[in-house]
Order: sequence, then C-alpha cells, then structure tokens
Amino acid sequence: MARSATLIRSATAVALAAAVAASAGCSAGKDDPLAGTDLASAPRDGVRDGGTLRWAVDAAPGTLNAFQAGANEATALVAGAVLPAAFRLDGKGRPQMDTDLLRSAKVVRSEPQQVVSYRLNPKAVWSDGRPIGAADFAAQWKALRGTDDAYWTARNAGYDRISSVTAGKGAHEVKVTFGKRYADWQSLFTPLYPKGVTGTSKAFNEGARRTLPVAGGPFALGSVSGKSVTLVRNTKWWGDRAKLSQLVLAATPAHQRAADLASGKLDVAEVDRDVTGKHVAVYRTRAASYTQLALNGSTGPLADEQVRHAVARAVDRRAIAKSVLGPLGLPDEPLGNHLLLLTQAGYADHSSALGTSDTKAARALLADAGWQRTALDPGAGTGARPGAGAAERNQAAPVHKVEVSVVEPAKTVLRKNGKALTLRFVLPKSSTTLNAVGDRIATMLSGIGVRTELQRVADDSFFRDHIAAGDFDLTLYGWPGTAFPATDTRPIFAKPEPAPDGSLVVAQNYPRVGTDLIDQLFDQAAGELDPVKARDFAARADARIWAAAGSIPLYQRPELVALRKDVLNAGAFGFATPRFQDIGFRK
Repeated sequence: MARSATLIRSATAVALAAAVAASAGCSAGKDDPLAGTDLASAPRDGVRDGGTLRWAVDAAPGTLNAFQAGANEATALVAGAVLPAAFRLDGKGRPQMDTDLLRSAKVVRSEPQQVVSYRLNPKAVWSDGRPIGAADFAAQWKALRGTDDAYWTARNAGYDRISSVTAGKGAHEVKVTFGKRYADWQSLFTPLYPKGVTGTSKAFNEGARRTLPVAGGPFALGSVSGKSVTLVRNTKWWGDRAKLSQLVLAATPAHQRAADLASGKLDVAEVDRDVTGKHVAVYRTRAASYTQLALNGSTGPLADEQVRHAVARAVDRRAIAKSVLGPLGLPDEPLGNHLLLLTQAGYADHSSALGTSDTKAARALLADAGWQRTALDPGAGTGARPGAGAAERNQAAPVHKVEVSVVEPAKTVLRKNGKALTLRFVLPKSSTTLNAVGDRIATMLSGIGVRTELQRVADDSFFRDHIAAGDFDLTLYGWPGTAFPATDTRPIFAKPEPAPDGSLVVAQNYPRVGTDLIDQLFDQAAGELDPVKARDFAARADARIWAAAGSIPLYQRPELVALRKDVLNAGAFGFATPRFQDIGFRK
C-alpha cells in the first residue's frame, strides 16, 4: 500500500506481491477506484483522537534506512510517517509539494547549470528541536551521490547529478545546483533524513538499521522488534496533529489476515481475496504496480528477436487482463506501457510497436526464423502432463523442490535442426494468480506449435536462483510503477553490459534484452527540463522496449485492502502517499 518515492525495490517481494488472487468482491469505498484510490475518506473532525491502529505488513523492516538494499514495505511506511518529504504522490502518481516541509520548490535557473531553490517551512523542526535546514539536505546528497564507497547505498540516481547543496540567502532556503541537468529533481529528498543519519557512513550503514534518533513527521519511532514496529505521536510535529496515539506495523502472513481482522487483532491489511464481513469492509483499486511476461533474450530460442515477437504476439493480453481483473469489477484493459500505468497522468498505449495478438502472424514469424512445422510424436497428447526429467530434478535439488508439467502443442510441433521448440516457464509455486496466468499463456503458445515446460519453484528461490540468475525462458513477475520513469525504470531496461571478469551486468534487466537507442532515449528524458519533450523521449523509449520484446506488460494488478469498519482515511491508496496524521477511528 505504501509508496516510497525512493523506490528501493526488493525484487522477490515485488514479484510475489503481484500475485494478488482474482476473487469476486465489492468496494465500500467513497473514493473513485477508477481514479487510482479507494479510501474510507472522512474529514479530520470526524476522526476520534487517540487509539492504536494495527496495520499488517509482510515483514518487519530489515532496515529503517529507505536508501539501503534491505528496505521493504515496512521501511517505506515508517519513512512516510516519521520523516519529512519534499514531494509526495497523489492518486494519479503525480508529485505534489509537501507544504508541511516546503513553502516553495522550483527551478530558478536552467543555464548554464540547473539550480533548484527550496524554501523551507520556518516551523519545520526535528523532534529534538533543531530546525530542518541545508545541513540535512547536504548530508543526504553526500551520502547518496555515489562517490564514497563507505556508504552502503542501494541507488544514487539523481543525487549523482548534483554538484553542490548550499544554504540560500536566508535561514530557510536551500539551493541545489546540478552538474548535469535532471528532469526528475522532484524525486529527491523524499524521504529526508536528519544529518545525524546521513552525516557519517557508520550512522548511515548501521545506526539507521534499527533506530532513528529524531523524527520530522506526525509520528516518531517507538520500538522495533522482529515482528512489529510501533510508531508514537510526535509531540514536536508542527503540522496537523496525528489522530492516532500509536500506529503498529505488524508482520502478518497473508493466510492469517482475515482471521485477525475479524477478531480485532488487525485494523488494516492488504488481502488476496474478498474478506468482507460484519466488522470488515474491502476497498479496491488498481495498484501502483504491474505484472509482466519476461522473455529471456540472452540464450536459447528467445535470443532470436523474431521468436520473441512470435511468442509475444501469440499471447492474448486482453483475455489475461480480463481473467484477473474482471471478477473484481475493475477495468480489464491490458497495460500498454512499461513506464506509466493506466491510472497515471500521461499514460498512452505503445504496444502497437510490437503488434496485436495474432496467432497467424506469430506462426509466420516462427517460419521466417527457420522453425518448421512437423507432426507430433506418436502418443504425445495435448494439454498438461508430468514433464520428463521432473523426478531427476526433484532428487537433485531436494531443498528447492521443482514441480514440472508440460503443455504440448495443439496440433503440430515446431522443429529446427531436429530439436523441438521448447520453452521453460518458471513460476513461484505459492502464487495462485501467476500460476493460472502461466497456464493460460502456455495454452496460447501451444496453438502456434510451442512446447512449454512449466516449472513451479519455491518462493524463496524464485528470484534468487532463477530470475536474477537468468535461469528461465519465460517467467512472470511484477514491478512497481513510479512517478519518475526516466530515473526509476532505466535499470530495468538498460542494455546489459559485460563486466571485466566476463560476466554480464544486468542491473534489474532480468530478460537481458536492451539496445543502445533505449539507453540514449532514457538519458535524454532524464536530462530534459521541458516536460513535453521529456514525455516524448520517454514515449519513444517505451515503443522501442515493446519492439525489443523482452518484457510484455500484461495488467496493472489489483489492490485489495481490508479495514475494520471504524477505520477512516485508509484503504487502497494506489499511488497516493498516505496522509498518516489523518488516519484514525470513527468518533
């Protein structure tokens, strides 16, 4: 539910989060779910003062530093409630200046260097009484700019373009000068940590893993355990006073959440099915994330772009979106963009760069690539059956047992140099939705003569041992959306480069498909301060990503959030940053 503007990603968590089950349900929300949010909205004067709200998360935070690799959903929630932010997101994924921290933020010069002026709210202070100021901005820049290896940072995007951070003319102005122009400057300093966290590598690396010395939001850190985080009302907060006395983020398995909501042990929880009941209402929207079909272009048949195009065009994306989203009453339009989601301003469908679903065209592409149609082997039926070699795989890897089944071609099999066209489709075993989608895709591919071997693997090895390692032909996983695609999505689609040791540096481009032109267009979008021109560069990059056929977006995934019926100003936030000070219980 929470959106961290830093978009520190845990690939496994994101992929498995994309596996929300398609269950029938109806929303009790007052907001428009088609607009990106569905909340139990109420004015502040309708919210009771005090109380403890218990919010389910997948796991306690591995770190409280949102800029470290171990950051997760709980880290983002803590940062959003405890720390100040320069910009937060609305339901359309648009950055909005946070007036609790800033009076203004704008580009005051673009030539010869880009300069951004931040004018701070004079009331903004850390919970120890020290005013928030230029020293905090400068310390965060120095920690994240990527020039000091002593800082264990997960990413440096944007901060590496800054050349200086200084105090302005008055005590409440900060000036940021860029050595290289940066269109996504609104992504920076969200969250903003105190200089006590970012000023030294020791504090950054270790100090902020389990504690935060001061707060600058409506809540402050109370306590952290292996199973929960307790946030308490920040009495030094200068903005609207938090309605809740305490906010507890409790690590709760998905299968346990419905019972805990019904019994009152939880008040807010993202769920994988409709759990509407006497005391519980379910809110829904299209989540700020999407599910894609990834085609590994580094090896095997899919190294041939024509084969990737054929596979992609054999997939009926509309039918898949309808099967997942239709039962929820959400729009079932397939996603046509890698960089922007359907609920975001500026969204446009660029899938025409690949072509529409067309089995006849797919067969022709395969024929052009040298794959010849031949009769099926005697006794090879259609549909799913246990795959040859499954027992041997299971014996060889008892710790991560792999379940294997095969979907044979419907009528004829494709062969090249005597070898049948077989693709290994790797899926996380526990995900009902991803496995159902995988089965549908395998059936679609059988119609063009492709034999699909479905391998269902343990969740804890899915990303580490298969996706990140490149051990797949086809797979399904999700990515979060972002308000800053030129920055945040570049590592996902950047062309893999060889390392000095001969290995391939793929960043987050797990399909291992990229081009120099895509990289160039991302660089142009990131450095273009004219928003119209920047959008054009991004749109052209998206079209080229479609044409490369390494990543095929399928649908913007559903978000179902269950609330106890007396909870207000929470629900399915989509892209929107929660306004934590307004969340509470009905009077």
